[in-house]
Amino acid sequence: MTDLAVRRRRALTPGQWIGRALVAVLLLAFAAFFILPIIWLLLAPTKTNTQLLLDGPFSFGSLEQLGANWNELFAFGSGVFSTWLANSAFYSFTALAITLIVSIPAGYALALIEFKGRRVLLVTTLVVMLIPNTALVLPIFLELSAARLIGSPLAVILPFSFFPFGVYLTYIYFSTAVSRDLLNAARIDGAGELRVFAQVAMPLATPVIALVGFFSFVANWNNYFLPFLVVGGQKIPVQVGLANLLSNVPAFNPTTATSIVIELPTLALATLLSVAPILLIFLFAQRFLVEGMTAGGTKE
Repeated sequence: MTDLAVRRRRALTPGQWIGRALVAVLLLAFAAFFILPIIWLLLAPTKTNTQLLLDGPFSFGSLEQLGANWNELFAFGSGVFSTWLANSAFYSFTALAITLIVSIPAGYALALIEFKGRRVLLVTTLVVMLIPNTALVLPIFLELSAARLIGSPLAVILPFSFFPFGVYLTYIYFSTAVSRDLLNAARIDGAGELRVFAQVAMPLATPVIALVGFFSFVANWNNYFLPFLVVGGQKIPVQVGLANLLSNVPAFNPTTATSIVIELPTLALATLLSVAPILLIFLFAQRFLVEGMTAGGTKE
């Protein structure tokens, strides 16, 4: 420790020390509030139902019991949990591809191309972005019903593909982080607008593409209400499937009369598996996400 740091520590008044101590206590309390439930959830699948209720909340069960809970989960409904995961992946990734195909060119056009109705289109995008998703469920349901798409995978994929926030993020990125002079230089060299977008703008847009893709995937994967209304049976995603599992847990539904009962450790394992794809994508894409969130912070 340098002499300057020592002098600064000695210069702190008792009131400042108390303030710092209070801040540290509050931070530890908030950390415990958020971290302890996650630790409990990670340990719950390693226990039996009796151990979960009677043993210490942060005690470890056994790997053998983890395997037993795994087998019980994937044996439920003749392996329907795997089908739910596959449905979620299909809906989310298909909608993600459509979102990127639409959002990136739309944001680029709004930011860097002058055309009639541009301002009206931008304002409309902002207004729609501010409308809560739950307020759009009823009109979307009526549209899908009129198009006879209820019960079809398209009833989930098409609404998931509608992502005005992605258009706005792309607009902000191209407005602040991409030099117009660079694009104009490509045009002077004889490149058409499509070639400028594909060969100049797109390589520079990797951070915002990752950012839009991550937000879109997370929103699609976690969406419960719309898939619950428009698809059923074997076509439901994992988030709706978790509600079905919950209805078979006696602790939450004492009146359940089904022949297959799901215990709490198995439900905890299903919950972890339902969020694992998002965690994995975040871990592998976090460098691009940080770049995308900070790229528009300065403007040359």
